Amino acid sequence: MEENTSIRVNKYLSEAGFCSRRKADDLIDSGQVLINNNPIEKGTKVLPGDRVTVNGQLVEKSGVQFEYLAFNKPIGIVCTTDTKREKDNIIDFINHPTRIFPIGRLDKMSEGLILLTNDGDIVNKILRSSNNHEKEYLVSVDQSISQTFIDRMAKGIPILDTITKPCKVTLVNQNSFKIILTQGLNRQIRRMCEYFNYEVTALKRTRIMNIELDLPPGELRPLRPEELSTLYQLLMDSDKTFGKH
Repeated sequence: MEENTSIRVNKYLSEAGFCSRRKADDLIDSGQVLINNNPIEKGTKVLPGDRVTVNGQLVEKSGVQFEYLAFNKPIGIVCTTDTKREKDNIIDFINHPTRIFPIGRLDKMSEGLILLTNDGDIVNKILRSSNNHEKEYLVSVDQSISQTFIDRMAKGIPILDTITKPCKVTLVNQNSFKIILTQGLNRQIRRMCEYFNYEVTALKRTRIMNIELDLPPGELRPLRPEELSTLYQLLMDSDKTFGKH
């Protein structure tokens, strides 16, 4: 068998539109992925004629039509594909006819733009923090915002055993600011505000890279051809391999 006819199983699952490579690795680690009914390890390769299953479901790669969607996530919806454990999950809410998954997350009490796709490779390129892709948010807090708060937020805050990357922070009014991040730590903006004893009262993501939020809450649309073209250009030199952020 020629070497170039094989493909790593995490790439196979992402190219089949089943999940991202990172999620595929999690599924492999938990023993949910089999090749020809045999358990596998990360790095195992799929050969022509192999039968790949996830929890007994056959995953086939041929004929995949990739979709790229923009969604305005309402407050209360959870960005998970776990439809069994989370009743307010994004997948059931959207009820899309084909299998898609969110690119990254917005926490349950946040709202705004999230992208969904069945293209596993693009997920990793957008999310990897070293690629420095911008995400913009409008944030409201429970007390007046000082210039010191704006300046220090922009320089980096110690949270989650690291220092946040420098970012752009702009005052909107007495209790609101805009922030542009190039990383996505868990509940990052809320944790950054908490460091200064501010509590976030509203958080909305308004932009991911070149994609602007232009939908009412709960609405979904395909990315426009010009948006997708620009997105591909921005991702052209991006590293798609996940590492530690």
